[in-house]
Amino acid sequence: MKIGVITSRSKSSADKSVMQQAALLLTERGAAIEQIVPEDGLIDVCKIKVEHDLYILKSGSEAAMALAWALDLEGAKILNPYSSVAMMKDKIIATRRLQREGVPLPATYIADRAERFAELLDEGPMVIKPYRGGSQGRGVRIVRDRSELDEIESGSVLFAQRYHQPDGRDHKIYRIGDQIFGVMRVWPPRTYEDKLGEPFEVSAEMREITLGCGRAFGVDLYGIDIIVSEGKLYTVDINTFPGFKGVPDAARRLADYIESKLSGSPVIVEE
Repeated sequence: MKIGVITSRSKSSADKSVMQQAALLLTERGAAIEQIVPEDGLIDVCKIKVEHDLYILKSGSEAAMALAWALDLEGAKILNPYSSVAMMKDKIIATRRLQREGVPLPATYIADRAERFAELLDEGPMVIKPYRGGSQGRGVRIVRDRSELDEIESGSVLFAQRYHQPDGRDHKIYRIGDQIFGVMRVWPPRTYEDKLGEPFEVSAEMREITLGCGRAFGVDLYGIDIIVSEGKLYTVDINTFPGFKGVPDAARRLADYIESKLSGSPVIVEE
């Protein structure tokens, strides 16, 4: 088994990460794993070819996505599939696909200039975030006053959603194949324990939302963020390859899942 992990330099050296622990387990099972960091060197596009049985698309950087696209064109087996990740990374496309699956979302708007969101603030705060990529809250801003819009640099597309004040902690939902896990977490996390969060039993409603997200993109490995505000559920983010922190025995579960993708056999669920 030859596995290529398309990642970033910071993630490839994170020895506490679930992915690194899963990679060690896979190595013990006989897999040969190579860390591929597209930003680290020169890539001859004309010489890109499939050299691994499976590629894991861990990074969402422009270089990583470009490499994954080229590998996809060559017929590479990629986890998650390039086309799915590309849709999930584009918040406009992702919003429309999630809406079609009935996933509850905040009211969502796009514009070319921040000032166009001004009238929306009359009904409450808005969250403005990058419409492509973005993770761990980078580039996300809660705007409550019209004057704050002047501080936001206009671009080709600005993405905004209605802000709903959470009733409590954020609900992180993780899916690994047919297994779904819930972790409550404070935001922003300040300690490693904050990042681990506290497991909770996923309700039937949250489970159906999670499955709907998977149907929208044809994947069964991902994470979503759900907030509960005034008793209502809103899906506010989707992560194509989350860290799975707080999931019990996460490394073993992830290693089993990756191995199943190589063998074509279903994951055997062991609680």
